[in-house]
Amino acid sequence: MPPVCRSSSSMCLVPAQDCALQWLPERKNQDQKGRFQMKLLVLANENRVARFLPDLPVAKNAEVVILPIDTPEDEVIRKGQGADAFLVDAISPCTRREMEEIGTLKLIQSEGVAYNRIDVKAAAEFKIPVCNQKGANAVAVAEETVMLMLCLLRSVVPGYRAVLSGHQIEQKDRLMAQGIRELSEVRVGLVGFGAIGKETARLLVPFGPEVVYWQRHRADSAVEEDLHASYTDLDTLLATSDIVSLHVPVTPDTTLMCDASFFEKMKGGVLFINTARGELVDNMALRSAILSGKVALAGIDTLAPEPVQKDNPLLTLPEDVQDRVLVTPHEGGITTGFFKRAHRTLWENIELVLAGKEPRNKVN
Repeated sequence: MPPVCRSSSSMCLVPAQDCALQWLPERKNQDQKGRFQMKLLVLANENRVARFLPDLPVAKNAEVVILPIDTPEDEVIRKGQGADAFLVDAISPCTRREMEEIGTLKLIQSEGVAYNRIDVKAAAEFKIPVCNQKGANAVAVAEETVMLMLCLLRSVVPGYRAVLSGHQIEQKDRLMAQGIRELSEVRVGLVGFGAIGKETARLLVPFGPEVVYWQRHRADSAVEEDLHASYTDLDTLLATSDIVSLHVPVTPDTTLMCDASFFEKMKGGVLFINTARGELVDNMALRSAILSGKVALAGIDTLAPEPVQKDNPLLTLPEDVQDRVLVTPHEGGITTGFFKRAHRTLWENIELVLAGKEPRNKVN
């Protein structure tokens, strides 16, 4: 029996051909000649697309062809013939050749905020709008950021290990001797003040820390007042913040911005948080900063490259240092709320481009 794709209640089960999983809407969702109204090519997790399919007419009247994220370029082109839109996982590529040889694309949509593996220049040449999910994950990533701050301040990982090994009292005594800082006692420096940086500042307000931020263009004074955040230059932020948290996108200018010089400018014993992108950080420079004590603790949700390898320099620290680094699996933005918003945006953008209108969150 051939494999099938399980889908939402408005879809039926059909054989999956080759490496593609294909949804075929019931006949009532096609036009009078039995044709689909549009075709969506997907290079992402098929379960997410099925789970978060919104209740929109355009979504129900579409042929959806889903390919695994590691599908070869030739197969993407073959399966993508006639596609109107292309949904790409945030860490998957979309190449010039795919755009040219599919030839019918009217929209390329990143499933996430990142779009650095999409050939945006080529898309502009072919007059194909490229869109991302800017802002859709702001609450989710901000929550992850504050969680990591609290976990580091409270020594959650070493505390958990101490209790498991029967050393609860010793760990408690150790914490009292070294001191536990509350968030209200620290200065938090946000490197970047876009949607996620602002939402992080908003979530920090009830905790009461001093919050400073840096970005290339200063926010309006009303925004600063509302979020209890003050602007400063990057060097001052690094030199005076107790917690430094990254919230900038990956661009040619920001790739590996956190190098040896970046960490050297920090005050000693800083807490470093990265819920943005692993490509922002020179792994060896951060490793050296941790070993020297310049970075006392690090909370990292994003490592580069992905998939993360076991020999990553930040995962091979000496045993006596490992408790100072808390790594999570790039989970910050993958909440149910985010995917609901993201997939609704996808289908709304498809509606817009099919109607000849400008899609939301266009990046080219």
